[in-house]
Amino acid sequence: MTYIKDFDQLGRSDLDEAGGKGANLGELARAGFPVPPGFVLTTAAYQDFVNANGIAGRILELAALPAGASNDDYDAAAGQIRALFAESTMPEEIAGELRAAYGRLSHQTLDHQTLDHQTAAGAGDGAGTEPSGDHAARVAVRSSATAEDLASASFAGQQDTYLNVSGPDAVAAAVIDCWASLWNARAMAYRSRNGFDPATVRLAVVIQEMVDAGAAGVLFTANPATGRRDQVVISAAWGLGESVVSGAVTTDDVVVDAASGRVEQRRTADKDVMTVCDGTGTREQPVPEEKRREPVLDDDAAAALARQGTAIAKHFGVPQDIEWAQAAGDFFILQARPITALPEPSADAPTEWPLPYPNGMYFRASIVEQLPDPLSPLFADLIDGAVVRSLNALFNEAFGKSVVRPGDVSLPTVNGYAYYYYNNAGMRRVMGKSLTAMRALAQGKANMGIKGWRDHSHPKYRGLVKFWAAKPPADRPAAELLEGISALLDAGAAYYTAVQSIIPIAATSEIMFRGYYDKLVRRPGDPSAEVFLLGYDSEPIRAEKSLYDLAVWTRDRPQLASAVTEGSSAGIAEALRAGTPPAGVDGAPAVDPEQWDEWRSRLQRHLDRYGHAVYNLDFINPVPADDPSALLETLRYFVRGQGKDPHERQQRSADRREEQSRLVSARLGPRRRAVFRRLLRWAQKAAPVREDALADVGLAWPLMRRMLLELGQRLTASGVLGAPSDIFWLRLDELRSAIDFGLATPGAAITGTDRPVRAEAVAQRKMLWRGQRKAAAPQLLPESRWMERAFGSMMPARSVQQAGDVITGVGASSGQVRAPARLLHGPDDFASMRPGEVLVARMTTPAWTPLFAMASGVVTDVGGPLSHSSIVAREYGIPAVLGTGVATQRVSSGQQVKVDGDAGTVTLDGSATV
Repeated sequence: MTYIKDFDQLGRSDLDEAGGKGANLGELARAGFPVPPGFVLTTAAYQDFVNANGIAGRILELAALPAGASNDDYDAAAGQIRALFAESTMPEEIAGELRAAYGRLSHQTLDHQTLDHQTAAGAGDGAGTEPSGDHAARVAVRSSATAEDLASASFAGQQDTYLNVSGPDAVAAAVIDCWASLWNARAMAYRSRNGFDPATVRLAVVIQEMVDAGAAGVLFTANPATGRRDQVVISAAWGLGESVVSGAVTTDDVVVDAASGRVEQRRTADKDVMTVCDGTGTREQPVPEEKRREPVLDDDAAAALARQGTAIAKHFGVPQDIEWAQAAGDFFILQARPITALPEPSADAPTEWPLPYPNGMYFRASIVEQLPDPLSPLFADLIDGAVVRSLNALFNEAFGKSVVRPGDVSLPTVNGYAYYYYNNAGMRRVMGKSLTAMRALAQGKANMGIKGWRDHSHPKYRGLVKFWAAKPPADRPAAELLEGISALLDAGAAYYTAVQSIIPIAATSEIMFRGYYDKLVRRPGDPSAEVFLLGYDSEPIRAEKSLYDLAVWTRDRPQLASAVTEGSSAGIAEALRAGTPPAGVDGAPAVDPEQWDEWRSRLQRHLDRYGHAVYNLDFINPVPADDPSALLETLRYFVRGQGKDPHERQQRSADRREEQSRLVSARLGPRRRAVFRRLLRWAQKAAPVREDALADVGLAWPLMRRMLLELGQRLTASGVLGAPSDIFWLRLDELRSAIDFGLATPGAAITGTDRPVRAEAVAQRKMLWRGQRKAAAPQLLPESRWMERAFGSMMPARSVQQAGDVITGVGASSGQVRAPARLLHGPDDFASMRPGEVLVARMTTPAWTPLFAMASGVVTDVGGPLSHSSIVAREYGIPAVLGTGVATQRVSSGQQVKVDGDAGTVTLDGSATV
């Protein structure tokens, strides 16, 4: 049996034999990178050791801890397993090969100045000899598990490493300790969390020449904070790298531009301790005073190390996390593994908010509430004109054509975020006509208000969508597709303007009813005013009931229910796209094909009716009709029998509403009863219409996205884009130019290039967008005290300048709950939502309603007591605090929070635990 493999015998494909660390070091050594010499004692040695000592079964028995086992449970199991290894003996066949390999390593002629104790005297092949004294190599003995240094999970630092080991007996003892560390408490717990079967993991051991480093650290070939692949990030400290890996020292941090080697950022730390070799081990000692604040690496050294890292990343084909050491001016590579959980490239979050137009005011309100993220470039270019045209049409009808002039109002972006802009002169003219506008609105002019929406705006919008849907996008010329996209977005903006005329009617009706009831009707013990407004049907509630009904139908078919609930939402969505049932364990369908077809048909009817609800108005975001994955999470929740029956919940609310209305009316005198009933009917009529109108804002969105992706497919085929979805990252003039040049015509192609023409621009815009998304956009610009005093109370979010453990917002649905938070940026995150968590988001739209069935509370950055979030939260009977301005910046997933819907506060408690 051969248990030893030298580095030059190994490559990245030898994971099962050499473990992650050993396989990667072998690959690096064979490729010519400066890896200190060494060898690997393979996993076969580990397996034969535990088998020969009869401890394999007992190890797995002790390691078979139940889900939810405590740290003490893991510690106890690890202690017993370590005792098994300590009492065991290494078989002579393994021990002999290990001694011989260590002898060869000790007797090599080494060029490394870091091993100056080594001499050439007595050098030979070393086979069969036992080195001793000055001829015994000092080595690092390092664990290399098969579940380690993987692209999906690094398992970094879970097993043990022993540094500066000398002598064959000490090396053999260190090897056994490494084997035992496969079962230390942290390694077992980590594998359990990541779903690795204990029976499948084994351990190899790397024995590698010790580098007595003057400096060491780690290097990332992509920026782990921003995901930028064009930056190399180096952490460095004096002495051995152990102080860096263990976190015992604050490191120097250097950011290097990968292409040029230029140092872009540098932070030099006060490094008070360092790890050094000491006899046959290591120790920590103070850093000499003169070196504590001295940079470990100058710019030239940082550039040289960055070049080495970039070459390693190029060799492996993915960004790398690299451990390095420096001795006598030379760099050595001690380890390389893929960077796990690397975010997409992101620019730095903006800190300044430059105004594109002077002499005006910028507001994040109205339609902008439905645009919580920075806008995609194409949407930004199209929506500005669409909103301006719709507002001008409204103003002309309501005010008179001379009031609003070109340039008075627009929808520009600042750091990618949309703002309503009014120049000062235009603002004065509009404010001067505000009473005229209110009268026009009340009279239903310009097709505004509930009647205008029902009789004009809604049917007109539906008709235009039907017109453009009549011909498949693939059959339309490119110029006609762009014309249709623009027309549909204009119609959507005009429709939203009409919806905006319903919102103040609904708000005013509820405010007036609430005020009259609270001041002149309500007695101690009477319910709150909101009880009289609950239990009515609206489009989001109808959508929820439709989904629940599908879940009940599914639950009655156990095989189908099992297939829907056991697979991932993404897998079910893929099966829907493919049109075939999900595969079972043996590859056969996991469900009867006829049942699957019926289920698909029922789900499709639901999507045809409700699937246009938008999560975010920017058309870069899919709607449920495009991708039902997010919707499937709530469906699976209902199929499992969780949640409340929305039919019963609504009926209970309606019964209570009617009973309380009857009781209150019976005790009032004729006059107060008449006013009470009139105000109540008004509020009850307006609130559901508001939700119906908002839910249909996205009627054009599925069709618009199909048309855009058709253009994107053509531009991908021609070589302009790398993927159809990259069309969202083009500017409007770029898209028009491509159409004018015929590049969006089927069959067109650009020759002479090996990558898409707009690939670099698209990548840069995505990176900028991700950085902008990290910012908290001010509600008002320019930022000033007078602006905040004059208009702050009108904004849908509080100031972003909140500190402390209590975040203040608007109490929009009563009650209190203490539960873990779940921060959701959009539908891509919906799968992480767990029942009973507090939903935290920038804002919610009707498309988010299914998540309310799972949530114990709701917290948003944007919104108020009359917003969609508040209305739906009341229907579900869960507390809501809205308009905090900072919740998504301050709250982390898993963090315990207390939501007080009565006080309008969110109290933070503890740290995040995802």
